[in-house]
Amino acid sequence: MAWRCSGRTNDELITNLRNANIIQTSAIEEAMRAADRGNFAPGNPYDDCPQPIGYSATISAPHMHAYALEWLKDAATEDGAKILDVGCGSGYLAVALARLAPENGKVYAIDYIPELVQMSIANTQKADSDLLSSEKLQYSQGDGWAGLPDAGPFSAIHVGAAAAAVPLALVGQLRPGGRMICPVGPRFGTQYLMQIDRTTDEGPVEESFTSTRLMGVRYVPLVQPGGGGGD
Repeated sequence: MAWRCSGRTNDELITNLRNANIIQTSAIEEAMRAADRGNFAPGNPYDDCPQPIGYSATISAPHMHAYALEWLKDAATEDGAKILDVGCGSGYLAVALARLAPENGKVYAIDYIPELVQMSIANTQKADSDLLSSEKLQYSQGDGWAGLPDAGPFSAIHVGAAAAAVPLALVGQLRPGGRMICPVGPRFGTQYLMQIDRTTDEGPVEESFTSTRLMGVRYVPLVQPGGGGGD
């Protein structure tokens, strides 16, 4: 169904995603209408498919962004929510998360590739500069596997590239009750989008969460320093 959701404009794309019941929540519909994909994706931005953005990175298909926002919505909309977007790519989902978050929420977006961080900032300045000037959205260069421990704990974490295993350093930056959406699996093997729910901040991190397999996916790898990445 998702491939049928392509549109000629951002509004048409979002309407098609809503009609297909991929977008199920009015707040997410509003956030995705406010974040015009045309500012973040080259080529055919309103096609419902992933696209390369350079530096071995991709921007995910719109339906995958919609799914991620739906799964993160409760954690991302709580009062004072702090949200981490790992592998921010061109900046699209970071902006959508910032539009979804409450007024006193904050989104931290990181990518290992400095050129992608600069691309994200430039793309955000096109129509969403208020998020930068208010510091509701902050971009920085960093190792996605390491996250941003000094900014946590986070209510919600989105990982936009596939980790070979659940990244425990990121799990450790979730608050109890927080949620992470992360693709997990080898680059050339079977990958699944996983929902990670933090249950406690006591004891070993590997025993502090539950995991739910959501769907099979295909993402570029979440790189260690020295490689590529993507949203």
